[in-house]
Amino acid sequence: MASTPRVELCMRTLALARDCAALDARVRTIHHLTGVRPRDLQRLLFTEHSPPPRGRAPDTRDWYHTANLLYRTEASVVVANFRRLRVMGFAAAEALVASYRYYQSVYRPPYRISFDRAFDLASHTEGLWIARSPVFQVQQCLRCGSEYLAAIGTQPRAHRLCPFCDLINRHQRDPRLTASVAAPVDGSSEAISDWLRRL
Repeated sequence: MASTPRVELCMRTLALARDCAALDARVRTIHHLTGVRPRDLQRLLFTEHSPPPRGRAPDTRDWYHTANLLYRTEASVVVANFRRLRVMGFAAAEALVASYRYYQSVYRPPYRISFDRAFDLASHTEGLWIARSPVFQVQQCLRCGSEYLAAIGTQPRAHRLCPFCDLINRHQRDPRLTASVAAPVDGSSEAISDWLRRL
């Protein structure tokens, strides 16, 4: 017997909820992405031995502008890939999960950007889910070519706004950055810039 479109939709929704839970999403985040009631998500995805993440949900509207350089670059990687997938026609929730998995494949744990923060950033970039209107946009740096998050209405004329340019400039001089960001063996600014563009 073939499954009906309604059954297919339920199966896709539950698979998405499971994927979000595997990425350590809060129940609230999974609810916004899937529409499944929080009580049902709690019952289906979590147990008393494996409870959902707790704590206050991130609010990135002010956080991004005061976050340190590594947080801003990693946030930019997540959201720039999310936007690329959206432009290609992917549904928002699936694009978020895919872009976050890509982020995890590029960076090593512990990850600076949680799935819940990625959800909040994506929400406030597209005006989806919990955001009534966008407050962020993805811009391409005119100097290094990287895509990064900026406040809506910011002009991409000044490379000083690009966290990747800042990372390139400081990488060799700051031992914390050198230890945190595994750049190419050829440590020239051109090699680092090419490597960043591929993220």
